[in-house]
Amino acid sequence: RWLRQHECVEKLNIHAILSASAGQEQHLTELLVTYAKIPVLIGELISVEIWKHKIFPVLCRLEDFKPRSTFPIYLVLHHEASIINLLETVFFYKEICESAEDSVLDLIDYCHRKLTLLAARSTGRQTVTPVELPVLVPPQELQEQAETMEFEISLKALSVLRFITDQVESLPLSALTRMLRTHNLPCLLVELVEHCPWSCWEAGKLKKFENGTWHVVPPEDQMKMTKLDGQVWLALLNLLLSPECQRKYHFDGFNKSQLLKLRAFLTEVLMDQLPNLVEMQRFLSHLAVTEPAPPKKDLVLEQVPSEEKIWGHICKEAAENCWESRGSSPLLEALDGPTEEELKLQARRWAQIYSLDMMEALAPDKPRCRVCGAEA
Repeated sequence: RWLRQHECVEKLNIHAILSASAGQEQHLTELLVTYAKIPVLIGELISVEIWKHKIFPVLCRLEDFKPRSTFPIYLVLHHEASIINLLETVFFYKEICESAEDSVLDLIDYCHRKLTLLAARSTGRQTVTPVELPVLVPPQELQEQAETMEFEISLKALSVLRFITDQVESLPLSALTRMLRTHNLPCLLVELVEHCPWSCWEAGKLKKFENGTWHVVPPEDQMKMTKLDGQVWLALLNLLLSPECQRKYHFDGFNKSQLLKLRAFLTEVLMDQLPNLVEMQRFLSHLAVTEPAPPKKDLVLEQVPSEEKIWGHICKEAAENCWESRGSSPLLEALDGPTEEELKLQARRWAQIYSLDMMEALAPDKPRCRVCGAEA
């Protein structure tokens, strides 16, 4: 059943990408809103995240866990990437963000965790190689691929968070409180601007991560803003220049000193590429010579994210199944149990998702001749 669900998510993901490239994603977004699937996807995203951090490391440590194939494990790891990619594609639309309702708090918490990991690894300056679909690989290699996927997932989470900040006026009352006071996202975004984990110097050459791969940047393009740079700056603009955000955010000594670090990065070249940053420069210049009043201590009715219920329920169930020993855990049996024929069937179904026939079926419209308009 879970594999069928994963196939559906993967098909939705492909359809969303094809629709977005053709500018015809409205139908998909309407369906996701009508059938209230955004909260479901967010809950599934958090569930897989828990599995990856609580159970996957234990599987890799178990000496007696020797599955016939690691392919089912890879599918679970890939499931998180599929969901966050789908959310990144559709969260551009206001109605999608609004349809998340209270679960947007869960998504904010999720994005905060991913950006924290991203900021933490930025000091290492390690380049990450692209993931290739494995057939039979040892658990150690699966761990390396999981780390690679974690990096790309975190970058997707950055885009999702930026789309959420685009809709600050229509978010639940406690969403701003969660972003500004609980997680202090402006300071976290400053860390990303300062350390820029998607770029590094290697052998005297600047490399940047774009479109799923690292590439060497020629000298004439080194000052160009990447899409990831733009996402960080746009999120900062949304969180710092909104009157409601300024009223809620606490510009104490630490926060003020962190935000003023941005002035060193606001060069003429950068502002020419994103003119809205001129307003950011004015705001920071004003902030440097003033002492903003502390936020009013209004009565805040903050919602408890449903994530805590999801997280607690799954952790309790997993503890009953013994994370630290194989026992009779249904999860381990499911991962260890597929026969050779079942594995072949799963592989065929997976390959079918990416077949050209399936791509054509999922495309929003058949390709047409640019001259006469007839189907190609």
